[in-house]
Amino acid sequence: MSQDIVKEVTFFLHSILMGLVITFVYDWILILRKLFRHGKFLMSAEDLLYWVVCGLGVFYMLYRENSGVLRWFAVMGAALGMLFYKAAVKNRLVDIMSTCIHKIMCLISRLIQIVLNPVKRLFSALRRFVRFLRGRFKKVREFIKKRLTVFIKTLRMVLCKR
Repeated sequence: MSQDIVKEVTFFLHSILMGLVITFVYDWILILRKLFRHGKFLMSAEDLLYWVVCGLGVFYMLYRENSGVLRWFAVMGAALGMLFYKAAVKNRLVDIMSTCIHKIMCLISRLIQIVLNPVKRLFSALRRFVRFLRGRFKKVREFIKKRLTVFIKTLRMVLCKR
């Protein structure tokens, strides 16, 4: 085979791979959208960023492999890669991965609650103890204040008589 044909076939296979990667990355964006719901503005910003990054990636591939010349068979290869990925994977990846990640996040959250529950109880008991001490210190302070006031008044009376 001629070197030019090998180069063109390699370029076509790379464009198919680019289509697979583009669709795979978008599926992960869909998984994140299923896990963390957000508004239309954020979704639009994500899509815009995604397509800008994809455009730069495709441009880089075209520039590196074909000196920046757009070849229609490269576009067809990328579309073929996307269609192949969607036919093979469909939405199973999004459903399975979002379910698995959601269950893992719930498990981690539950484990964190189990670990932190004794700490929460300790802080609650400590807070009640501090409130109790504050009330006792307030009573002691008032008692000392009254005794000092009585002592000062008595001392003034004794000093004024002399």
